[in-house]
Amino acid sequence: DLGCGSGTFTKALAAIIGNGGKIYAVDKQSQVFKHEAGVALVEFHKLDFINDPLPFFGLDGILMANALHFVNDKRSFLEKLKQHLQPGGRILLVEYDTEKTSPWIPYPISYDHLAATLPLYGFSRIEKIGERDSIYRREKMYACVVGAM
Repeated sequence: DLGCGSGTFTKALAAIIGNGGKIYAVDKQSQVFKHEAGVALVEFHKLDFINDPLPFFGLDGILMANALHFVNDKRSFLEKLKQHLQPGGRILLVEYDTEKTSPWIPYPISYDHLAATLPLYGFSRIEKIGERDSIYRREKMYACVVGAM
């Protein structure tokens, strides 16, 4: 979970994955995750997921919830992420469906823009799996699964 923050999505994912799974949670700010019975183990790493090397490889998937909009050079970043996925691995993205910048969303990417540019970045599959109104903005938010070529 890149840019995990306090762990809202990390904890939900840990419950879905269940006992025996492992999640690497990454954020610039220190976080503490206590292991609970019946959920995946969460291992926290304090680092800048954009600029620092990621210390894990062969991942089944990468979760980025409200984090890709902090990445300016999305092409280089997504190419970096592919190196950490095992064959068939996927990226789950949750983002605002907008192209309007703000102090909280410095480098937004709408779903349509993402879907149009992903093949240029070496990704062949993108599937929108959900959409909902944002409680903070007028735009919708989307969730999508991305697979590499």
